[in-house]
Amino acid sequence: MQVDLAKNQKGEWMGTIAIPAQHTDGFPLSEITEKENRVQFAMQGIPGDPRFDGKVAADGQSIAGDFTQGGNSLTFSLKRNGEAKIKTPVKSTAISKDLEGAWEGVLDVNGTRLRLKLKIANQPDGTAAGSMVSLDQGGAEIPITTITQKGSSVKLELKTINGIFKGELKNGALGGDWSQGPGTLPLTFQRPAK
Repeated sequence: MQVDLAKNQKGEWMGTIAIPAQHTDGFPLSEITEKENRVQFAMQGIPGDPRFDGKVAADGQSIAGDFTQGGNSLTFSLKRNGEAKIKTPVKSTAISKDLEGAWEGVLDVNGTRLRLKLKIANQPDGTAAGSMVSLDQGGAEIPITTITQKGSSVKLELKTINGIFKGELKNGALGGDWSQGPGTLPLTFQRPAK
């Protein structure tokens, strides 16, 4: 894994994590704290609430400590290998009224049907936000990192699970493709039945 930590212009900590084995890159870290050579950070929105709690070595060149997720605990160690390279996430756009609200879809993964629920809405700051739930995979609410709409084309990025949905809003349905890791599958969202 690779962790990048730095302070922004306001002096607040920010950071990202990349885990190539899980096809995760530039996932934003949360709850970053540093006090007396102790560093803590979390991965918000990931099932099991992953958290890191480590100590910075006296020479400032490494961090070692405990990683916890879903009640399990492992040790971790990181070595400094350069300056932080934090990718600023793309900002979500506003979405049209006919895209706002609740949606449902089924993803067919080699004969296994995964029921999905999608919620998206515009926010007071002029951007859209939302979440997705996989009912057949524990039902955790996964935040959508970025939502962009250009005309009838829609793109949803879910960095926590390295997933991207690209689709088109047409005739009351949102049809397109779901990509996660190396695979891409067709996926159509419809409005929930009343």
